[in-house]
Parts: sequence; C-alpha cells; structure tokens
Amino acid sequence: MKFQTFIAFSIFSIATFTSCKNEEKKDGNIVPTETTAPKLKEETVSYTVDSLKMNSYIVYDENKQGLRPAILVVHEWWGLNDYAKRRARMLAELGYTAMAVDMYGNGKMGNDPQQAQALAMPFYYHPDMAKKHFDAALEHLKMNSSVDTTQIGAMGYCFGGAVVIGAARLGEDLKGVVSFHGNLNVVPARKDLLKAEILICHGDSDTYVSPAEVAQFKKQMDSIGAKYTFKHYANATHAFTNPDATANGEKFKMNIKYNAAADTASWNDMKEFWRKIFH
Repeated sequence: MKFQTFIAFSIFSIATFTSCKNEEKKDGNIVPTETTAPKLKEETVSYTVDSLKMNSYIVYDENKQGLRPAILVVHEWWGLNDYAKRRARMLAELGYTAMAVDMYGNGKMGNDPQQAQALAMPFYYHPDMAKKHFDAALEHLKMNSSVDTTQIGAMGYCFGGAVVIGAARLGEDLKGVVSFHGNLNVVPARKDLLKAEILICHGDSDTYVSPAEVAQFKKQMDSIGAKYTFKHYANATHAFTNPDATANGEKFKMNIKYNAAADTASWNDMKEFWRKIFH
C-alpha cells in the first residue's frame, strides 16, 4: 500500500469510528444520539431582603435548549459554601436549572458550630422568616430565562432540609421537596396548605434527628394524607452526604460522618423523585 493511500484510509477509518460514536441502533436502524457535554453557565444573583444583601448562585446548561424544571438548593447550617454550589452544578449537569440559596445574607458564614447555631436558630424559631428568605430566592430564580416556572422544586441539607420542608408545609407552590438529613418538624403539617410531594433521605444512625422526631413526622404526614416517601439509609449519620462531614466531625467533636454508599443511594433516590415529579 502506498503511503498516501494508507494515510487516506486511516483518516477515513478515524472519521467513520468518530461518527459511529454519535450513533446507536434502535429497532435495527442507526439513529443519532446526543453527546454534547454540558456547558454550565454560572451566575451570582444579588438581591435584598430587608437590610440583608443576598448572594445566591444560579447554574444551568447552556447547551440544553428550551425551558427546563428548576430546583432551589438550601445549604447546611454552615452557610452558602461550595458544597451547596457543587450540588447545584450536579443538578445542572442533569438538565435542571439550579439555585444555591443564600439564606443568611451579608456574607455571613458559620465557621464553627457555635457561629452556625447562632445563624441557624432564628430560622427555626421563626419559620415565617425562613419562608420570607426562601420566597425572595424563588422569585429571582423564576426570572431566569431558562426556567419553566410551572416546574419548580427545592431540596436542602441538614438546616436546609428543615427550610424546604417548612416552606412546603407553609404552602409554597412547589412540585416537590427533598430533605437530606434535615430536621423534620419545625412547622406542623396542614392539609389545607401542603401542595408539594416530599422525599425524606434520612440516616438511621442520625443522633441529631431522633427516632421520636421521625415517628412524629410520619404520624403528622399520615394524618393529613400527604404524599411523601421516607427513605432510611443504614449506618448513615447526620450530614452523611457531605464529604467534608468526617473532617468536621473530628474537628468539632460532632457525630457526623460521610457515608459514600448512602450518599450515592440518596442521590439516585432524588433523581428518580425529580424524574417522577416533573412532567
């Protein structure tokens, strides 16, 4: 084979192989498949609630066409750090528009349990204040041009789980909410207010959310005929989804630890929940 012929044959073979990577067989026919990698657009959205300046974070896939469902992500009691933003980016890679919500404002962060508790507790004592901050974020999320405003949900971690459950129980117009290792009974369940379906992802070794609290939550939800799913994950403590939990638990003498198996299982449960909820 002449050198020029070999080169031409090689180029043809590479081109053929590359094009086949973008095709699959369906019913005996070759059909194109979508292989475009997500191109994430990240934005900081600033707004005020009373005297507080909020800096929430929106992310979505620019390569995805048209409107899509949107999900608010509420942070742990530490504040809006990269963990909540990382989860928002993961949601954007799944095709959603996601907003990591700043609940505290003015750049406030809990750098140790004492600071975090001081920031979080007012929202437990005043659920209406939590909803007010949540509502402000929701309205700014709806302004994003990628969002289908009829298809919105929320999810949260620890403190954030309590926030999204509370928002739903106070009548927030959401398709669904997901709580990961969150407190459960900050706001009583009312049949006349609750619209959202709820998924609870709970670690069975969580010493910060007691079995009594779990039982009370289920009893309340059952009493009003609420749509909810309660998932238990074996050997999972509080904060089991956060890879930083183990180091924080050791540093601050807290019973929190990352559990990779429970993290993966709960994320898959969440994905199935959103797939079912958004239609």
